[in-house]
Amino acid sequence: MITYDELNTQNEKITELSNVLSVLIKDRSLCDSKVCCTLFYNYMDRINNHMQYVDGNFYQGLLASHSREATKTANNFMAGSHEIKRVMNNYVKKWCDKKTHGLKIGKGQHARFIHQTDEMFEMILDRIQDEMEKLYPMVRKISNG
Repeated sequence: MITYDELNTQNEKITELSNVLSVLIKDRSLCDSKVCCTLFYNYMDRINNHMQYVDGNFYQGLLASHSREATKTANNFMAGSHEIKRVMNNYVKKWCDKKTHGLKIGKGQHARFIHQTDEMFEMILDRIQDEMEKLYPMVRKISNG
């Protein structure tokens, strides 16, 4: 079982990567470089692994608690996970070349790529903040109660 410290460390690394990538992608000559793409795919893997763990280990306990507040929290996070996965899947289809671990940014699409990437980063950062402020405290409350 992963500890809350490990979950927080995962969130910190995801946040750090999003901050670094946010700067790198703005420079067209760097944004689809090998280094940037490696960081980007590392970022996507970290998000997927983190969400898979959270989705598989927290909601069931909250739903089983029969607490209205815990059930609402679980339902909100499950809906949020579904939306994040939908957005990320659409993003990957549009911008990522999984075979080469590269990005597909056509001529004249860089500004749109930056905008959509920044939106995805913001959504993930909001989720991280919500996990730390709402989900983890609720799981602790239910497991200690």
